[in-house]
Amino acid sequence: MFEVNNLSIIVDNKYLVHNLSFHLNKNDKLAIIGEEGNGKTTLLKVLAGRCDYATVTGTIQSHQNRISYLPQNMPEDVLEEKGYQYLFHTDDDYYHKVNQLYRYLRELKIKDSLLEETIKNMSGGEKIKIGLLKILLEEADILLLDEPTNDLDLDALNWLEDFICYTDRPIIYVSHDETLLEKTANRILHLEQVKRKQECRHTLLKTDYRTYVEQRLQELQKQTQQAHLEKREYEKKRQKLLQVMQKVEYQQNTISRSDPHGARLLKKKMHALKAQEQKIEKQEITEVPSVEEQISFHFEEVNLPRSKVILQLSLPILKVANHVLARNLELTVRGPEHICIIGKNGAGKTTLLHVILEELKKRNDLKVGYMPQNYEEVIQEEESVIDFASPSSSKEDRTKTRMYLGNVNITTAEMEGKMKDLSNGSKAKVFLIHLVLLQCDVLLLDEPTRNVSPLSNPMIRKVLKEYKGAIISVSHDRKYIDEVTTKQYLLQEDGLIEMDKRSD
Repeated sequence: MFEVNNLSIIVDNKYLVHNLSFHLNKNDKLAIIGEEGNGKTTLLKVLAGRCDYATVTGTIQSHQNRISYLPQNMPEDVLEEKGYQYLFHTDDDYYHKVNQLYRYLRELKIKDSLLEETIKNMSGGEKIKIGLLKILLEEADILLLDEPTNDLDLDALNWLEDFICYTDRPIIYVSHDETLLEKTANRILHLEQVKRKQECRHTLLKTDYRTYVEQRLQELQKQTQQAHLEKREYEKKRQKLLQVMQKVEYQQNTISRSDPHGARLLKKKMHALKAQEQKIEKQEITEVPSVEEQISFHFEEVNLPRSKVILQLSLPILKVANHVLARNLELTVRGPEHICIIGKNGAGKTTLLHVILEELKKRNDLKVGYMPQNYEEVIQEEESVIDFASPSSSKEDRTKTRMYLGNVNITTAEMEGKMKDLSNGSKAKVFLIHLVLLQCDVLLLDEPTRNVSPLSNPMIRKVLKEYKGAIISVSHDRKYIDEVTTKQYLLQEDGLIEMDKRSD
């Protein structure tokens, strides 16, 4: 149904993809994974015929099948439209598809009043749902989805998983949601940038995500063990040869001039030993594999008494402009609790987090760090990466910042560049390092894992789980909720309800 042959993609004189070939048939669900900036979105745009900034060679054949493409972000030119204007070009188009529309509205639990809203005023999750509605109504033969899970509430995530699993249409998609990948993917395309991001490579396998990760880990461990074994053998041979050479050299220096025959023999032996040394030095040994997802960082020790009240919130009304989102909100956070606020798209979770941030700013006894869902809320347009991440301009702080950024695979060139030029996943890592260096007592995190590669996210969850300060967060990432948070609160119109973690 869909064929790609010898596809190469170059952006800024750098290969993102080189000689990629594959074909898709019915029921194929191909997940594209890889670290930030490796070209996943660019590849999807190329496959959809919507990339105007890359040099592309090779062939893409859809065999007259219709393709629908869900971009990662809603196009700027539609933000002023209302939902129904974006979905339907004419009244006839609406009447032709009205039955399918209301079927999907029910399944996605979307109120039809959302279609009357201007797109720019919708929440992130609502925008994704409108985008999903559009491609579903197009009834295409092949679907290309770029981060379809971003900001979706848990009900919509479950629906999307079922849809991907049970439709027979081939789907190519990018997602950072490990749960969705584990439940839906039956083919994996892993894009990598290796050798300090100077070369690209790809791995394409017909397998599920969990099996791929397990096999990859086993292969990396095997290569690492082999590399260490070969290096030990190499050093052993080299040391043994060096000892013999030192002995011969000593003999050469001490042999009597009256023994020219012995001197010639020693010279001949040294010549043979040097030839052997050159042979050993030319011997190729397995390199310890270097993979992009190997990141390393940790938070400094935080000492918060378990009884210390971090937040005592009593909010009669939560609203945006004149729109009331919820009433009678009560929330108490003590000590090093890790809490997560969940709820439907548009419920007001991000708005509530802003209220909490303003409350905590009034405290003089707590250092608070904030990671927004929309990074531009905090980032200044021309701010460099090193300036943003470093807690001060001192040489000591900047040196430490460079080391920490390097540990999450931010290159020297990226450190000197601007925050606005980083991929969203790289921005997320820089934000986390910024919070580490601030040495905060409390972290406010709005969807902290949403843009990070599924291969790096396990380490980020581990670091956040081990953080000894308080975390107040919003997330739809089920692995984050399960592994990092100790309490969950469901935001509804009538307040916050503490949830049993086992019930989700």
